[in-house]
Amino acid sequence: MDLKLSLFTVGYCTSREHFIFPDRPWRRISIPAHCALIEHPTRGLILIDTGYAPAFFQATQRLPYRIFRWLTPTVVTPDDTIRAQLASRKIGADQVKTVLITHFHPDHIAGLNDFPDAVYLFLPEAYAAVRTRRGLAALNAAFLPDLMPPDFERRAQPIEPDRVCALPGAYVPFAQGYDILGDGSLLGVSLPGHAHGQLGLFLHDQFSHPVFLIADACWHSRAFRELIYPHPLTNRLQADAAAYRQTLHRLHHLHRRQPDLTIVPFHCPEVVTTTPYFR
Repeated sequence: MDLKLSLFTVGYCTSREHFIFPDRPWRRISIPAHCALIEHPTRGLILIDTGYAPAFFQATQRLPYRIFRWLTPTVVTPDDTIRAQLASRKIGADQVKTVLITHFHPDHIAGLNDFPDAVYLFLPEAYAAVRTRRGLAALNAAFLPDLMPPDFERRAQPIEPDRVCALPGAYVPFAQGYDILGDGSLLGVSLPGHAHGQLGLFLHDQFSHPVFLIADACWHSRAFRELIYPHPLTNRLQADAAAYRQTLHRLHHLHRRQPDLTIVPFHCPEVVTTTPYFR
């Protein structure tokens, strides 16, 4: 089943280029935050993450959460939000009935409160890793509790084990995943390392082209193409640095086996001009 896919850039943060590519200088660069909208023939509009939102600044007003703002200087305006960008396309927030959360870092959940009619899909281990964290424990997991909707658990629909399925051979070395909607149209796969329970998504777009949305399994397309690991200092940002390296290695292997597969990291500036999904 083909799905209509659109991508959006929703704010950005800044960091040192050398952290991402150790062969590059220490200059400060902008790192965009992307999210995706899927138009499904029966399930309607499905949002994949939300990018940043002004709620990020409210959630980081006080210590210790303000440290997150210092470490990742962030820029997002009300007009940049995914809700505002959808409205510019005549899509109301109430039309989005499903938000799939790849993981619970602020640049992926800051806009959750903007979609009060949506249910939330995610891997149970992703939420379990942050659900009770507060203060420094939350900061260490790159989690801002104030970004969570007060009725999150009422609307939560964790992806259950009965959704586990074998993936097509074309996706080797990824062999097992999740038939998220039960119709084979959206296949989830665990991408451990950056965050516990991080979820990637295989789908076929409106051009019948295979696409792999990989969230933050790496931050730039060059990383999986050339198998470039980030600077060791970034290990502090990973939930499991060894698993991150293994996941990146698997992405590199997949890319070499299937060079026509479009792999989309959610912070890569390159995909804005190399894919047809931004408009």
